[in-house]
Amino acid sequence: MNSEPALKPVFYLSLDAANPRQAEKALADLRDGLSQWRLALALARLELRNRYRGSVLGPVWMSLSTLIMLIGLGLLYGTLFKLELSDYLPHLAVSLIIWQWISTFIIEACSTLINAEGVIRQMRLPYTLHALRAAFRNTLVAAHSLPLILVVFLVFGRVPGPEAFLAIFGFLLIGINMIAAGLLLGMLCARFRDIPSLVANAVQLAFFATPILWKPELLGDAMVWMALNPFYALLETIRGPLVEGGGPLLAWVAALFYTTLNVVLAGAIFARFRARIAFWV
Repeated sequence: MNSEPALKPVFYLSLDAANPRQAEKALADLRDGLSQWRLALALARLELRNRYRGSVLGPVWMSLSTLIMLIGLGLLYGTLFKLELSDYLPHLAVSLIIWQWISTFIIEACSTLINAEGVIRQMRLPYTLHALRAAFRNTLVAAHSLPLILVVFLVFGRVPGPEAFLAIFGFLLIGINMIAAGLLLGMLCARFRDIPSLVANAVQLAFFATPILWKPELLGDAMVWMALNPFYALLETIRGPLVEGGGPLLAWVAALFYTTLNVVLAGAIFARFRARIAFWV
């Protein structure tokens, strides 16, 4: 007779986990957050202005460091791999700049919600707004280095064909992944404070495992396995149209798959644990 009352809380808990209202609230948070994109952009610009207060060049310093790294690594690895600079430097420029954009966001996404603790506890704003703000902030920083790609292309006389417009969809895919990763990593790192160190180490390892300094063609027949690397797939959606005439179809399929997986996973965890975020931060 005592077993039935003991089972009721567990049963009700399972019902609450599958409550459609959680999905509705999560979708409402996403809708409200995206609709306030102007506020997210303004907050991102304000955060950048405060971060580089007192600096003469601000985020342009990152562009200068990227230019120096591009020249140094281009000369070094172009010589090691015996590649023509006119072919290798455009590949390296796109790869390095897009990688910095992605990797910096992934590392900073771990603190998306933690850094917004004061706002979360005092104001009722959509959590999606904080992920969108982080995406805007990193995109604004990366935008200072994007012109370097054009400079390299002009120096070596590289003119992308009409397939270069496919890079727009690549930027869109990366943007979607950023918002999803901002929510997913933001929640996980708010709950488990050891995860940021693991993410930083994983990103560092991924830098060497992803064809950034080297070209995927060097793998020969093993190149087909590169589709298992989500960083390669997303990177190729931009590098392929700009440098390689569109990029391999397998990379696009993999990028769409990883984007869908990221969105579904982030959405499921966000809907399930959204109500606990305020207690985790």
